[in-house]
Amino acid sequence: MDVKIEQSWKEQLASEFEKPYFSKLVDFVKNEYAAKTIYPKGNKIFNAFDKTPFDKVKVVILGQDPYHEPQQAHGLCFSVNEGIPLPPSLQNIYKELQDDLGITPAASGNLERWAEQGVLLLNATLTVEAHRAGSHQQKGWEEFTDAVIHQIAEEKEHVVFILWGSYAQKKGSFINPYKHLVLKSAHPSPLSVYRGFFGSKPFSQTNAYLIRTEQTPVQW
Repeated sequence: MDVKIEQSWKEQLASEFEKPYFSKLVDFVKNEYAAKTIYPKGNKIFNAFDKTPFDKVKVVILGQDPYHEPQQAHGLCFSVNEGIPLPPSLQNIYKELQDDLGITPAASGNLERWAEQGVLLLNATLTVEAHRAGSHQQKGWEEFTDAVIHQIAEEKEHVVFILWGSYAQKKGSFINPYKHLVLKSAHPSPLSVYRGFFGSKPFSQTNAYLIRTEQTPVQW
């Protein structure tokens, strides 16, 4: 099956693309795009992979679903296109970044600048129907993104996994904390941000670990 994805990922995930579940997933996604409004645009489904090749991955931030309102989603978790108002979770991420590292929040919610430095912004589900949160869950995407995380955790060393909220923590529960740095806290959504997200200092902890393991820190 020919999947349009960055070459290093194509090689790493070649066996995954041949599995029956992935073939069913492709059929489902194609039919959904043909019949409904689906986000992100088709050419942005694998944007996280295209912006962060496998050999460049040094940080993984796990999200759950793409944004499901117009012009928001572009294939990177928590990120929105240029000129789009910042969603509440991203506002809170920027607040924590300012508190943690003193970085003034950017006007833009486009996080491609992180992705291009090796931060894989991975949603568990890579597509969604307009205005219907969670509509493409349990269709095969979760199995695919589990395989992505396994591949990173097994093939690489000293990666920082940032797991915000119980969903991400469950999805990343198999990651070896002696081989990688696993940072866990509450989710940055308004519902849980005061339960341990604010004050968790993920950005400074990430950079300290990257420096300690002789990697280049992220310019957040």
